[in-house]
Amino acid sequence: MDIQKYIKVEKVPGGQLEDSVVRKGVTINKDVIAPGKMRRKIFNQRIILLDWPLEFKKGENQTNAELLKEEDWGVLLQLEEEYIERLCVQILKFKPDVVITEKGLSDLACHYFSKAGVSGMRRLRKTDNNRIAKACGAVIVNRPDELQQSDVGTGAGIFEVKKIVERNLQDAMSVARNILKNPTLGPAGGATQLTVSATLKQKSSSVEGIQKWPYEAAAIAFEAIPRTLAQNCGVNVIRTMTALQGKHANGEKSWIGIDGNTGVITDVKEKKIGGYLFGLLLLLSFISFSISIFKFVG
Repeated sequence: MDIQKYIKVEKVPGGQLEDSVVRKGVTINKDVIAPGKMRRKIFNQRIILLDWPLEFKKGENQTNAELLKEEDWGVLLQLEEEYIERLCVQILKFKPDVVITEKGLSDLACHYFSKAGVSGMRRLRKTDNNRIAKACGAVIVNRPDELQQSDVGTGAGIFEVKKIVERNLQDAMSVARNILKNPTLGPAGGATQLTVSATLKQKSSSVEGIQKWPYEAAAIAFEAIPRTLAQNCGVNVIRTMTALQGKHANGEKSWIGIDGNTGVITDVKEKKIGGYLFGLLLLLSFISFSISIFKFVG
């Protein structure tokens, strides 16, 4: 048996020796390009392996581009977009579930793939790509226009991405330490942030001119936490945020937030979902100071 070809040791920082496992298949230390938009678990998937960049090919050494008119720059960008779109169309016509390339993959290609429900990985090592080819029966293709139906790999049973975070225990110990130093807990699930956001919006409506800008900017910033929770839960972000903003608009339902396990809008006090508030208090102090400085400068 060729050990170098058929056996691979993938090292992940953190954990103990007992956490080591032997897997039947291929393990690589990579994530999909757009975790929030691309699938991380697919059964009986179709895999396309490439040794070709899915981005506009940069010129080697020195490359000169003469732009005589202002519109020429737009034409140049349009040519790049059409090139990427043409590559993606050539790949997507084979209906893959996963596309892996050893080279780069542009944001535009990522957009086309996520829109088509395709998960993508980029900048894979040649050795890893060869192992995946053996595991799923795919053929590594050098150019997308040379793709054939027989090049698509269908032998792999499951494609799954798991996040292994080494800071979990450290973060948990830090939170426990902070609570002991300053035992202040408040409603979690984005409820506290939405209450602060609603209060800042009400305050901005009573301020005229550019003085209201800091209040509006801070109100929008605080909505990032509940919005991220909604995205992680896989619910409709726009509908969820609209419903939460409506419940917090009058300031009477400050305990309404998101259940991080189900994505359902709930009373976090009743569910006993709490969070550590010391960092939030520091942030509020900073915002108050910033608004005061803005008023002084204004």
